[in-house]
Amino acid sequence: MSSLVHTMASVVTFRMSPNYRINSVYKPNFRVKARSLGDGDSSVLSSESVAANGASVIRDKVKYGALVHSGDGRTKTRAVKDTVSEDLALLWEDGYGTKSVTDYLDEAKEIIKPDGGPPRWFCPVDCGPPLEDSPTLLFLPGIDGLGLGLVLHHRPLGKAFEVQCLHIPVSDQTPFEGLLQFVEKTVRLEHASSPNKPIYLVGDSLGGCLALAVAARNPNIDLVLILVNPATSFGRSQLQLLFPILEALPDELYVTVPYLLSFTMGEPTKMAMVNIDKRLPPILRSQQLSANLTALLPHLSGMANIIPKDTLLWKLKLLKSASAYANSRLHAVKAEVLVLASGKDNIFPSGDEAKRLKSSLQNCTIRLFKDNGHTLLLENNLSLLTIIKGTYKYRRSRKIDPILDFLPPSRTEFNYLFDQVVGLLNAAASAVMFSTLEDGKIVKGLAGIPNEGPVLLIGYHMLLGLELYPLIEQFFREKNIRFYGMAHPEIFLGRLEDPSYEFSLIDWLKVMIAVPVTGRNLFNLLSKKSHILLYPGGIREALHYKGEQYKLFWPNHQEFVRMAARFGATIVPFGVIGEDDIVELVLDYNDLMKIPVLSDNIRDLNNQSVKVRDEISGEVANQAIFVPGLLPKIPGRFYFLFGRPIHTKGREVLLRDKESANKLYLHIKSEVERNLSYLLKKREEDPYRSIIDRTAYNLMYGRDVPTFKL
Repeated sequence: MSSLVHTMASVVTFRMSPNYRINSVYKPNFRVKARSLGDGDSSVLSSESVAANGASVIRDKVKYGALVHSGDGRTKTRAVKDTVSEDLALLWEDGYGTKSVTDYLDEAKEIIKPDGGPPRWFCPVDCGPPLEDSPTLLFLPGIDGLGLGLVLHHRPLGKAFEVQCLHIPVSDQTPFEGLLQFVEKTVRLEHASSPNKPIYLVGDSLGGCLALAVAARNPNIDLVLILVNPATSFGRSQLQLLFPILEALPDELYVTVPYLLSFTMGEPTKMAMVNIDKRLPPILRSQQLSANLTALLPHLSGMANIIPKDTLLWKLKLLKSASAYANSRLHAVKAEVLVLASGKDNIFPSGDEAKRLKSSLQNCTIRLFKDNGHTLLLENNLSLLTIIKGTYKYRRSRKIDPILDFLPPSRTEFNYLFDQVVGLLNAAASAVMFSTLEDGKIVKGLAGIPNEGPVLLIGYHMLLGLELYPLIEQFFREKNIRFYGMAHPEIFLGRLEDPSYEFSLIDWLKVMIAVPVTGRNLFNLLSKKSHILLYPGGIREALHYKGEQYKLFWPNHQEFVRMAARFGATIVPFGVIGEDDIVELVLDYNDLMKIPVLSDNIRDLNNQSVKVRDEISGEVANQAIFVPGLLPKIPGRFYFLFGRPIHTKGREVLLRDKESANKLYLHIKSEVERNLSYLLKKREEDPYRSIIDRTAYNLMYGRDVPTFKL
């Protein structure tokens, strides 16, 4: 271990009793454990006499986790983890939505009293034990300084990170340079103790400037910055008009200022919607929203205690210096940056600022949330962990491992995607799935697909991958199986982002199943006995031209058969149809290349794109990336057929021979084509192929709509 670590002072760690309480004199029931960062035994000390760097910590708000005082950067504390999670189950309960801004305001009342001492860190108890080898996440708050801005996100983030939050006492007036040095020393301490792990800095508003400043001064430390409506645009903010108003405002009238600011900074309706079940009927949702708003509004009056007049004046000056400092050093920031911007931010021009930062920083991704206000993290939206996963920013080491770093979808993510994002598409498609048992019998459902891996699902890729979302939903619901989808590397590099920069369907694929299609990733997934979705036709099938629906574009040689045989994998060929019942392709690659401006953009994109099959000649090598022109149609139906499983176990030696492997490869291809032909023929016999007939059936019987007879 580094000599720096050996010379550090001992670390003070708090472990709270499961039945702790906070009473009027603020004496929580907890035990204190001191341990050295070097080698040595730990000992339990009395909670009556512990101090860190000369400042007593007995009065700190342990309700919110282990408080850390590391004013000189030499000591810190972190929550004692009794257990460490090794993995997350599929559709795990992440707890997002169980807390709201009302909890933030209630907890704020407690954490601001008593409020002496310098800035410090605390580890929220709600976070619980993280996964093994989780990176550290440091939360840098906005002008409230409380460090409670992640209260809605503590439980999800606590599984993936060691979370520490910066608390700046209400009366504290540490200048920006002092806060910068404080955070910087903590970052360096973390880096010294775990040099191969990234450190995440989540900076909200003012904290965004602080995160950028730390990154600029420490270009050799592996940092990932997540900036939420950063205050780097303070020079263009209406907040500057508050200086003369506040200075002239009588103290007895100040109580109205924070209350009014709370409406300006956030969207109260979005705040009140956080814990409302989106699947409730509209009337019940409206009633619950009204009740939440009624309960929320009285709490907002407490903002005057969180940000008193002197504190607000000081924080406005702090914002000005922080913005100037960060902007002057943007060129020095080498860190990976994700900017989250709100479309209804009435404090800063955050949408424009996000685009400015993207052009100014070397490695910057942005996501815009058009319906949210400045207090994005306290409003109804996605979990911060979901956003991190969807933007491909989660990793436990210097380089992302698409498989080891992949976190399975939570139940919240599953419900959000299939209720609010693709719910209408899946309802319109009304997918019917069939599978084939070992004896060749075709049955409705997925019973024919083995539960034990490794399993390779090899199939036809419909236009734009329209089949993926019903496929994911059915596998999760019926089989409770997480399969990995081998996807083109371009979707992970950001060049296919939605021009609006909103959280898109591509982001959701990364949350749910997607890993880059590489030989190494396929090898690793097979070795883990995973279920894997692979499309040999790749982008050429997913972006086919007019008249090419249900035509396979596979390479001429076996890419996956011998590797599957090496691990004794079961191969399940499948066909899917229905794209021609949902959309009509009106502009394909050939059409778009005739339009001057669009053709230049397509050519530039493809010149920069990753070539998955450089060594392959023929039609399949022509994998041009473009966005086709589509027109929606009155929806028909999607049909899936999974063929009889093909076992490679026991045939490992035989399939090492290229000729034998090629025969099996051609057999798999013919099975996919046979499945497509079967479905195209049988769908003509489906009395409920039309959405009109399906809707009528649902209204009358309210259950799964039948299909053709097998």
